Amino acid sequence: MLKRRDFFKIGAISLASLSLKLEAKPNRIKFIHITDSHLDLSDEDTVDAVKLAVKFINKNYKDLDFVLFGGDNFNNNVAGDKDALVFKQILDDLHCDYFVVRGNKESHPNPNDGIFLKEFKRLFVDNKGLIVSGKDWAVEKNGYIILGLDSCIEGKDNGVFSKETIAFAKKMLLKNKPTIILNHHPYTNYWGGKDEKDIHKYVLNNSKEVIDELFKFKNLILTLSGHKHIDSVKTLNGTKVITTRGFIRALDLDMYPMRYVEIEDNKINEKLIYTS
Repeated sequence: MLKRRDFFKIGAISLASLSLKLEAKPNRIKFIHITDSHLDLSDEDTVDAVKLAVKFINKNYKDLDFVLFGGDNFNNNVAGDKDALVFKQILDDLHCDYFVVRGNKESHPNPNDGIFLKEFKRLFVDNKGLIVSGKDWAVEKNGYIILGLDSCIEGKDNGVFSKETIAFAKKMLLKNKPTIILNHHPYTNYWGGKDEKDIHKYVLNNSKEVIDELFKFKNLILTLSGHKHIDSVKTLNGTKVITTRGFIRALDLDMYPMRYVEIEDNKINEKLIYTS
């Protein structure tokens, strides 16, 4: 027969377990999207800005699941991997996981002894516990799949999804879990540009194919891009399509933009936030 004190002890443990289950919220994720930070070792302000972002997140967003970095993270314009290592060292101070995709800066090193794909993967993809396929990766968090898709063309500013990238994305989408795509090049001419060269540079070059192949999946709930530095939130075939304002485009001194996203039961709440 249970003694009175044992009864209350078991009850307390059960309540604690229930509380932990409720707090876990397996159908909710919270994260921040930062793109186009353009860290440059020749400009100390850009280095300080990334440090400020990390400090700001650690102080004000303590319950984040992760931070996503959407390309052109560092300018890749010094010999070797010095700027990549500085960027990584700063990000390693984040209190939560972070995941990174390349932009045209990382795939178009200047000078030509900057880092290429192999070194980028070694620093930012390997040992992250990711599912990796060629240039691309996937990770599952709280029932959501995040796809990091590399839309870069080596040595070019424009972008495309390779057949391998599309095939990998479809394979992951077929798992029928709510899915988020992170990549650098946006899918549409959302800013209404007229210059064909400009559109070719900034819009994913095979966007029609990608939209036809991937946006038919109802579980593709969100895409996150950058590259043009102009903010946009639209819906395309039922998918929320976001291009976040470039981090380098500060609103004012020490006010660098990023996007906070919270998803619960596939309902997306998002807002543009600034470091101060």
